[in-house]
Amino acid sequence: MLERKLIDTAQVPDGEELQLISHGRDFMIVFQRNELMSTRMQYSEEQLAEQTMDRLKGSEPRMLIGGYGMGFTLRAALARMGPGGQAVVAELVPEIIEWAKGPMAHLTGDTLDDPRLDLKICDVMALIDDANDGTCEKFDAILLDVDNGPDGIVREENNRLYSRTGLARARDALKPGGVLAIWSAAADPAFNKRLRDARFQVEERFFRARPNNKGPRHTIWFAKL
Repeated sequence: MLERKLIDTAQVPDGEELQLISHGRDFMIVFQRNELMSTRMQYSEEQLAEQTMDRLKGSEPRMLIGGYGMGFTLRAALARMGPGGQAVVAELVPEIIEWAKGPMAHLTGDTLDDPRLDLKICDVMALIDDANDGTCEKFDAILLDVDNGPDGIVREENNRLYSRTGLARARDALKPGGVLAIWSAAADPAFNKRLRDARFQVEERFFRARPNNKGPRHTIWFAKL
């Protein structure tokens, strides 16, 4: 039986501790007993990017990705994005990027050196606010894979992203025809309604965590203006 090994820990600002754990050739990022992400289960995170690209016009969007995680969403976005596109990634926990460059460097490859990437160590809400305030250009798409979805468990502050006010700020940070895509570990009818109340056209899709149609079923909402 393969042994789980603790590689490192990281403190989420104003939140809880995360653990990077190895299990054979795989890695997991764990909060308490909750496996937040794993190198064994990336399909739904890739679909967050691929399905968003399918809903956009053109292949060179300006895209905001909330949460680097293990980089699956970013790599899927860059694989579909033309040379003039831009992926702005907001990652709150700097150790996540250190893990991507260190223990998981073989998975990361040259992603973090891609000229289309603009990596920010900050709360994604700060960049949404910047787009609202005119400090930066608005986005063609905003992809949120923050915490466990609308029902946050790691950091209480994450809940404001998914509040009525947070959704209104995200809507106003999008260009006309833009897409807000939100990943969640589970379905959430109340949140689905909150998206519609925020004047989005909402499409709810379900994806397994693994491409062989196995593993947990995750929810992604694609909300268009």
